[in-house]
Amino acid sequence: METITSSNQAIELEDKYGAHNYHPLPVVLARGEGVFLWDVEGKRYFDFLSAYSAVNQGHCHPRIKEAMIEQIGTLTLTSRAFYNDMLGPFEKYITEYFGFDKVLPMNTGAEGVETAIKLARKWGYERKGVVENHAKIIVAENNFHGRTTTIISFSNDSNARKNFGPYTDGFIRIPYNDISALKQALKEDGVVAFLVEPIQGEAGVYVPDNNFIRLAKEACASENVLFIADEIQTGIARTGSLLAVCGNCTCEGPCERQDTYTKPDILILGKALSGGFYPVSAVLADNHIMEVIKPGQHGSTFGGNPLGAKVAMTALEVVRDEKLALNARKLGRMFRERMQMVVDKYRVAKLVRGKGLLNAVVINDTPESSTAWEICMKLAENGLLAKPTHGNIIRFAPPLVMTEEQLHECCDIIEGVFSQFEK
Repeated sequence: METITSSNQAIELEDKYGAHNYHPLPVVLARGEGVFLWDVEGKRYFDFLSAYSAVNQGHCHPRIKEAMIEQIGTLTLTSRAFYNDMLGPFEKYITEYFGFDKVLPMNTGAEGVETAIKLARKWGYERKGVVENHAKIIVAENNFHGRTTTIISFSNDSNARKNFGPYTDGFIRIPYNDISALKQALKEDGVVAFLVEPIQGEAGVYVPDNNFIRLAKEACASENVLFIADEIQTGIARTGSLLAVCGNCTCEGPCERQDTYTKPDILILGKALSGGFYPVSAVLADNHIMEVIKPGQHGSTFGGNPLGAKVAMTALEVVRDEKLALNARKLGRMFRERMQMVVDKYRVAKLVRGKGLLNAVVINDTPESSTAWEICMKLAENGLLAKPTHGNIIRFAPPLVMTEEQLHECCDIIEGVFSQFEK
């Protein structure tokens, strides 16, 4: 293996030997701990992206690391041709943790979404009585659920779709946060599910109206349609509650006694489910939905492997024991207050929005401009890593283990950089 001695060397190797399917900031990271990352040359940065919310528990959390090391030395993979001694305990733990009857474990977030789509269609044919091959799933405009062929078929992002067709049929796209449009779409024949992100992260951290999730679930229930919540990015305490569909619930887990909790019919999890150590995703549902899946109809060689199961259980324990949802809620309010002061003070920023520690600042320029990218480059120079999305929006999402003192230090960096971009 070639030893990396400089950032330029690493970048040149990726450019030469890797597919050019990403456009990263020119920072080559070599180490991480908690809220910090270090590059090859040893410069330290605050991480304000958290691997797209996969490391909510912070980089290289020692408790998760120890669990992984222990399991690596015991058993890593058996396939599902046999039982293993970690999967059952994991399934019991995660279903009780989130309040569902059953779980179907997978690996990546996109696999979780594909699993939910298959599950909803099969439920529609076998339980609702939809004519086979005529099931329809409602989705929202500007969604981001992954990059598989099926998923990009219902995306309206031309960059994700162009020249990857032919596309998969069976989807109805409606405006996000539009209950009237949802109710109208629900009246179409063959509708089996509504798939939605409680907050649209990749689209620029769009937070819907406070009652949108509740009204959407009620509308779906009235038409015998499944409500599917994609909480791959918003789940696992990121938005200040264990799940974004928990609303403003102050407990550390979903609780049906809370008026703010809207229980999905199908819940999709990923990213922080493993704390960034290993790809683990999960689809949760109650028996009347999950039991339509029979042996041989869906699976994965790695899905439900003992290493992933052990890591995921420990990652969830960390979230609960360290009260990361409460910390995300508290620090999120502080961050938006500080950023609102920046928006009020500097013309380069025009809007701050978000929930918990999933936030965005909209730059006062066109999506085609390079301003947001240039700001992120300058932030990196000053020791903070963030990334633009959709051209003129910067997403800010640090690990949930961040302290108040660290947050204010980061806000000082952000304000200092924004002040340099005044027109």
